Amino acid sequence: MNGNFDTAVEIQQFMLSRGWDFCFIGGLAVIRWGEVRLTEDVDLCLLTGFGGEEAFIDELLKHYESRVANAVEFAVHNRILLLKSQSGTQIDVSLGGLPFEAQMTQRGTEFKFADEYTLKTCSAEDLIVMKAFADRPKDWIDVQGILIRHGGALDLQLIRENLSPLCELKEAPEIVQRFEKMVEESQTAWLMKSEGGPGC
Repeated sequence: MNGNFDTAVEIQQFMLSRGWDFCFIGGLAVIRWGEVRLTEDVDLCLLTGFGGEEAFIDELLKHYESRVANAVEFAVHNRILLLKSQSGTQIDVSLGGLPFEAQMTQRGTEFKFADEYTLKTCSAEDLIVMKAFADRPKDWIDVQGILIRHGGALDLQLIRENLSPLCELKEAPEIVQRFEKMVEESQTAWLMKSEGGPGC
């Protein structure tokens, strides 16, 4: 686990030194907002826009090894750059260009995981949007954990405003419906926690 944090701090310094807009997503953000769990890689979103990705990709490839052949072509086509640190930690750099991704990097804030590990992660709300949109079983488990842990402190309207348009593009309205059902189910846990009931 410490190896992942060391890699995250290293690539964070790399991005900051270049004035790039970014934030950590994925497992590191889940550790901050959800349940503490093992994460095998370092995920972050780098705001590149559309059309200028190669300048960012080329700079990253000068310092990190690609995990795939034809790294530039793969990254531009799939909107993700797959890298590896010198220590062997996998790094997934999502190339952000959507308005949501731009806002997400702006809303990102620093969080102190430990004395030597302070990282800029996405907000809990943006993490829920990404996890729900991915629509995988493990992602819904993460969404549920964040909802239960943070309850009424979440800006549910912000989540809805960002999730709904993305799901419309994906033609997957069932994702929003599942999210709303999960929010409703979480209300009971929030109430029990506020009243000091079982599980607090």
